[in-house]
Amino acid sequence: MTLIDRYAVFGHPIRHSKSPRIHRLFAEQTGQALEYTAVEVPAELFQTAVAMFFAEGGKGLNCTVPLKELAWRYADRKTERAQLSKAVNTLALQPDGSLLGDNTDGIGLVTDLLANHAIALSGIRILILGAGGASRGIIAPILEQSPQTLVIANRTVDKAVKLAAEFHGKGPISGCGYDALENRQFDLILNATSASLSGQLPPLPDGLLAAGGNCYDLAYGNEPTAFVRWGLENHAVKSLDGLGMLVEQAAEAFFIWRGVRPQTRPVIELLNSERQA
Repeated sequence: MTLIDRYAVFGHPIRHSKSPRIHRLFAEQTGQALEYTAVEVPAELFQTAVAMFFAEGGKGLNCTVPLKELAWRYADRKTERAQLSKAVNTLALQPDGSLLGDNTDGIGLVTDLLANHAIALSGIRILILGAGGASRGIIAPILEQSPQTLVIANRTVDKAVKLAAEFHGKGPISGCGYDALENRQFDLILNATSASLSGQLPPLPDGLLAAGGNCYDLAYGNEPTAFVRWGLENHAVKSLDGLGMLVEQAAEAFFIWRGVRPQTRPVIELLNSERQA
């Protein structure tokens, strides 16, 4: 009897996750035999659940909120991008039995912006809203694209300043509070706060988005998020949510696990058409 390789996503809450569907579509597309499930795992049970999953033959895990920092600490070794982000969303079992930790969020975002939406990052002014784990995972890949400037704004100013300082030397980055955004303009505004899903927005001044600028919410939903609506109201050329990022980061994890790179566009188009229906 052939055993099917097992993968899963751990998180809390996890019921809403589209990851099992995405990875099944990838597997069908690439002819890979695997099983991928979503498992509800609160933070206090994380270590036990991970150890059990791999002891029972699991090959790889995705970790989402609130487990990415715990996965970072759990991994035996980490890729450079995982080291920088201090968060891991992908664990891969290695031939020697060790666990490699990676963070595919940033490359997922950059790929979605560049390849799917033709939004160039080089030479532009970029603002990230929020200084939490979601921000941390995307900073290094964005700086690799050589923006003119990258600013992190956060309600707790000190948190934004400290986060920016961690990436000092990797590019033109700074941190500030929301009040310091008055009279400034940005070509791309990225919302890395979770507040948008519950209809909340940071205090954003008028005129923050430059003419011809774009908005992108790392969160996604079946309805436009509060930030996506804000972008449209402020005349963004494109105001997007993070569904494409979700699919692209999943494709990167799939490649790490299986050595095969799936086509993402058909999956993104399918998921978009389903939520519009």
